[in-house]
Amino acid sequence: MSVQEPSAARGQRARTGFDHVYDEPDPRAFFRALGPFEYQTPHHAQGVFRRLVAAVGSNGAVERPVTVLDLCCSYGINAALLNHDLTLAELHARYTGPDTAALSTAELIASDRAFYAARRRPQTEAAHVIGLDPAGHAIAYARAVGLLDDGFAENLETTAPSPALLHAARHLRLITVTGGASFLSARTFRPLLDNARHPVWVAAFVLRTGPYQPIADELATWGLVTEISTGTFPQRRFTSPAEQQYALDAVTATGHDPHEKETHGSFHTTLHLSRPTDDTTAFPLTLLLPNT
Repeated sequence: MSVQEPSAARGQRARTGFDHVYDEPDPRAFFRALGPFEYQTPHHAQGVFRRLVAAVGSNGAVERPVTVLDLCCSYGINAALLNHDLTLAELHARYTGPDTAALSTAELIASDRAFYAARRRPQTEAAHVIGLDPAGHAIAYARAVGLLDDGFAENLETTAPSPALLHAARHLRLITVTGGASFLSARTFRPLLDNARHPVWVAAFVLRTGPYQPIADELATWGLVTEISTGTFPQRRFTSPAEQQYALDAVTATGHDPHEKETHGSFHTTLHLSRPTDDTTAFPLTLLLPNT
């Protein structure tokens, strides 16, 4: 997201910005820029999100396929990993390798349609994915190659959701976030939850450099209990000693211990999973996570 609270804006200035690769016509620049820093949150999220979709879908009253809304979805990377037999490493190799380097965006889109279609998981396992991100080019790419069933270039931090978005998200069951939680506030979640016809789970991988509690407090007004993973997940390596020092100071200020995490050279996230109380009992968090 491009609009932030003042404290988040200060944090963004302290972190290296990659804004120049978030709204390109295709994802090649994104992978070239972040690959050298071992960006890996979607890799960690892949197995978790698949387990969450399966858990939500195990309720016989839930409409199938399960509807997932990916916030700050960018080029549809989470949708690619959720619904296709692929790894993040394979996507990095594809978009930084010689086979796609010389293609125009139109040629890459045509190639990607076939690439993803050949790797689509069975319909019984796939989710119906809606993407939401202010980056219009990224949304257009993800829709064009078939990663998103619906996509909306909107910023709910600054404007009300369109009627089309609300209509598409009316059967929403799971909201996912792997990048951008520090840019979000309750303003983004409120209209989505207000519009949903059924209880919604919210799964967010959140950097330890900032608070998530204001969002968790908002979700609690909808009867959602937020649990936090005890283990952490590396996000990406620091780009400089100055960025690492920022992270060490910010993590310490939030009450976390950076030892053997940020001190080892990478940002770390924790998973915040918000659900109705009954679901926290039926599907314990520990069974939805890998060993971390």
